[in-house]
Amino acid sequence: MKKKIGLFFGTFNPIHIGHLVLANHMVEFSDLDEVWFVITPQSPFKTKKTLLDNNDRYQLVFEAVKNYPKLKASDIEFNLPQPNYTIHTLAHINEKYKGKYDFSLIMGEDNLKGFHKWKNYEVILEHHDIYVYPRISEGKIENRFEGHESIHHVAAPIMEISSTFIRDQIKLKKNIRPLLPDAVWEYIDHMNFYG
Repeated sequence: MKKKIGLFFGTFNPIHIGHLVLANHMVEFSDLDEVWFVITPQSPFKTKKTLLDNNDRYQLVFEAVKNYPKLKASDIEFNLPQPNYTIHTLAHINEKYKGKYDFSLIMGEDNLKGFHKWKNYEVILEHHDIYVYPRISEGKIENRFEGHESIHHVAAPIMEISSTFIRDQIKLKKNIRPLLPDAVWEYIDHMNFYG
């Protein structure tokens, strides 16, 4: 049987314990075999000063997951055309692994509320399962997604930690070490990121 891989997309700038808790929960309490953190590259059209270089963010994710055999860092989007549309990434990843894996998406409830605006969302739903974790957010989920056979709600812990908050506090020299995996904190500190 094909391994089920959950794709968890994000800039992970930086990855924090909230991301780790969610990914680990998905892999332990659903039928997913692995979760891949797909690091979204910096768009050439947007130069965000706060966004670390792609390879630095990859390294942070790598450091965060190295002791979790079911979690992986993925740079699959780094060499794809910009901007990255999920539908294109899925086509590329399916081609690259040629039926070896069964890929699903992992998203927060907040993203599901806007999913009908995604490029080719119907095609995504037709070929891929979506695993949804709870988020505190405004708005409601479109009726067409309620009870959809490809959409699975996973009762993961609600993690209200943001990378923006972490970056801002590092700049203010606050101790936010408990919010980061040890190896991530050490790497950020060593490289003097976000300071």
